[in-house]
Amino acid sequence: MHFSLAELANRVGGRVEGDGSIRIERVMPLEEAGPSDISFFSNRRYVAEFAATRAGAVIVGEGEQVAPGRTVLRSGNAYLAFARISTLFHPPRESVPEISPQAVILEGAVVDPSAEVQALAFVGRGATIGARTILFPGVVVGHGARVGDDCILHPNVVVGDRCVVGNRCILQPGAVLGGDGFGFAFDMEGDGSGPRHVKVPQSGIAEIEDDVELGVNSCVDRATLGRTVVRRGAKIDNLVQLAHNVEIGPLSLIAAQTGISGSTKVGMGVAMGGQVGIVGHLSIGDGARFGAKAGVHNDVPAGEVYSGYPAVPHRDWLRESAALRALPALVKRVRELEKTMKKLQEEK
Repeated sequence: MHFSLAELANRVGGRVEGDGSIRIERVMPLEEAGPSDISFFSNRRYVAEFAATRAGAVIVGEGEQVAPGRTVLRSGNAYLAFARISTLFHPPRESVPEISPQAVILEGAVVDPSAEVQALAFVGRGATIGARTILFPGVVVGHGARVGDDCILHPNVVVGDRCVVGNRCILQPGAVLGGDGFGFAFDMEGDGSGPRHVKVPQSGIAEIEDDVELGVNSCVDRATLGRTVVRRGAKIDNLVQLAHNVEIGPLSLIAAQTGISGSTKVGMGVAMGGQVGIVGHLSIGDGARFGAKAGVHNDVPAGEVYSGYPAVPHRDWLRESAALRALPALVKRVRELEKTMKKLQEEK
């Protein structure tokens, strides 16, 4: 597969500075690219690699300074142009309409004729698999579950009974949609053998809407009652835990190892760094952002940026961090002052 640089620019709404006739055969990193490759530059940390690259062309932003003679593809959104060009060279896998003889499809399940169900996949009674959807080996789609059109369920994904997957969703290996929420009632009396935890039935469902991606080994628990929901276009990274009755708003981004406790409502376009922890029953406003490892214990208004543990407005966290770094010198000064005061008192 190859394109001229001018053709690529036309497809992504960019413009060429230099030789638009260059034949582009691959998308490669700056340090590995050759004369028939296109690369991407936006982070100033890689300015040395940009200067030294042998790439035939580089995708850059409109305001980026470029050395004379360098051929570039300029775009108002360089990262988006890179994503679209990379997709041209690495298009999504298309389904091969086939049900493997080693797959298990129970009675009452409906699998669209254009879907691909690979060996050792399981589709339960009354489940529905949409058009052009791919189920890789080890996928389990439970009884009464629904998977929409153009989805990719990678190996060992589980979609629990009655749970719902929208259209164009990607579930990475090991993702679980609809495992039981963590709900137990403590019984001091027990059944005669001492105190015990009594499991609260998790009778609700979990649902992801259209264009959602769940990362490797991420978990979206089913609701105690009602539903846990990840709304349209949200992207969930690897090893994320969404507890029962959580709601994630449209287009939100949640990075790896984040955990959100039960019944918390997250608004639209919220972004969370890695290892963020949020307690239950909170409300997170639209467009809020959280630095990595933030520990969130209270509601957060729309558009705010929070960091730290416990999480506070980012500007406050910066001041606190600066003060903390100054603490050793401050302790030393206080001790010196104490010694001086003691000496003055002894001289009286």
